Amino acid sequence: MKVALAQINPTVGAFSSNSRKITEIIEKYSAKCDLIIFPEMCLTGYPPQDLLLDASFIKKASDTLDAIRVTTQTTPVILGTIRQEEDKLYNTAMVICNGEVVSFRDKTHLPTYDVFDENRYFVSADSRNPLELTIQGKPIKLGIEICEDLWDDDYKTKVSRELIHEGADILINISASPFHLNRLDERLDIIRDKSKELKCYFIYCNLVGAQDELVFDGQSCVVSPAGKLVALSPAFKEITQIIDLEYCNPISQSKSSEEKQIFHALSLGVQDYFMKTGYNKAVLGLSGGIDSALTAIIASDALGAENILGISMPSIYSSDHSIEDAKQLAENLGIDFKIIPIKKINEQMLNDLSPILNGSPSGLAEENLQARIRGNILMAAANKKGALLLNTGNKTETALGYCTMYGDMAGALAVISDLNKSQVYAVSKWINEDAAREVIPNSSISKPPSAELKLDQVDPFDYDVVSPLVDRIISEPYNLNILENDGYSTALISELVQKVRISEYKRRQAAPGIRVSQKAFGTGRRYPIVNKFNA
Repeated sequence: MKVALAQINPTVGAFSSNSRKITEIIEKYSAKCDLIIFPEMCLTGYPPQDLLLDASFIKKASDTLDAIRVTTQTTPVILGTIRQEEDKLYNTAMVICNGEVVSFRDKTHLPTYDVFDENRYFVSADSRNPLELTIQGKPIKLGIEICEDLWDDDYKTKVSRELIHEGADILINISASPFHLNRLDERLDIIRDKSKELKCYFIYCNLVGAQDELVFDGQSCVVSPAGKLVALSPAFKEITQIIDLEYCNPISQSKSSEEKQIFHALSLGVQDYFMKTGYNKAVLGLSGGIDSALTAIIASDALGAENILGISMPSIYSSDHSIEDAKQLAENLGIDFKIIPIKKINEQMLNDLSPILNGSPSGLAEENLQARIRGNILMAAANKKGALLLNTGNKTETALGYCTMYGDMAGALAVISDLNKSQVYAVSKWINEDAAREVIPNSSISKPPSAELKLDQVDPFDYDVVSPLVDRIISEPYNLNILENDGYSTALISELVQKVRISEYKRRQAAPGIRVSQKAFGTGRRYPIVNKFNA
């Protein structure tokens, strides 16, 4: 049996373009294979969130499915969409063939953890049974499941086992599984285990592309009854591949470094955010530091150097090397670069604010004023250029509140907000090594990080210690006592927990960030702003 895995990149609510993409694949591949498989909810895009509460959205999905249905030929198509029955809505796999809806299979397990909230919208399938089709003149029973149904170890209903018990010959999972670091390894482990245990081929078709904070990596695959990987689609790439189950052989799984995974995930996240919102130009501040340098490189890769404007905004505290490093980075990337000093603007504002400042010692208000001046300049440039402003803050700073509202927090998209400071350095070093040249100036990597908002200022953290600890505080909030056993001081843990807690109000107003970890700031982490709880 020849199976086409259509690993596509849809857009939420873009029914016309999604439908066009789907029908083109059906027309191109129907004569070349025996079955075409599309990902979960690829017709609507995923996740549509509260659009699923809109009756017109549901009707449009149904009407669009009808238009696709009539284009089908003798080759069956499994297509992820939604299905309404009376007052119930289902996440479903529609099976269409010969211009008709042959059958459907609904999703059983509806995840409600981290970024998922499917119980808010959908009803769970009340039964599971294989679908019998005739392929190459022979009957074959397909066990069709949807995304979370694969991860059934923590659920009472074991979907895969139930389907095989009911006579399924092959298991097929259509999925919209978001990326996080090393996610492929987790998927392959569970798919291999199920294939070996149930002695069947397991076909997995995953979504690719980005939607808001989520990146879907694709990496659709086929695993043999012996638990051997026999097909694997590329990561972060829209592609349709035909796999002949009769003649496929085991292949090796090529491993990508974490730095490479991060870079390509963030690049796709930026590219799709711009393309799907109708923008193609980006503006960002270039401080000469490592965060803005990494953001600029990711943006250049995603959008093209010709679409990037970097702006250096030196103050009286900016070092010569910061301006020079920013300029050198811009030259290395081939992006447009401007220098707009803020010294006179800052002096004028300090003078105008004298009734409030009242000759008091310079402190946080004066420091933050510089950041807010820069934010205004960047927003003005973005507006004038018809561009989006990219935020350059990292996860460690965001967690600890080491950022200025309406200043360096300004932006439409926070590109590296899910990278801790250690990862920022690691990815930056990987970029230079991969390019075999100094793309990011070495001085940007080697010099002490600083906001340069006052004389001789350096960041007040030992990032080698603080970054991993902050990550654990965020991802393991109920195991803080374990941190002491791992050698962290009680005082440091308490200090950082407090900083994370009191900075929630800032993060609630921050630009959306691209998720690459298992626990990012965003829809998957919901803490109250008013919060007096102490563990």
